Amino acid sequence: MLAGLAAALRGRLEAARAQPERGDISITTVIIWVAATAGALAIAGTIALVVTKYNGKLSGI
Repeated sequence: MLAGLAAALRGRLEAARAQPERGDISITTVIIWVAATAGALAIAGTIALVVTKYNGKLSGI
């Protein structure tokens, strides 16, 4: 089973190398998207934590 998986992966890699460049996104773009998503999740998590912590005190606003 493992040998068949390795052979299939090797075949896919060879087929990918044979195809012309498709203009896929660069690794820099991927890094920027991951950083932006992580930052947005951190901000959203912080806001949710603050709202949860001060929920009773914010009800009079």
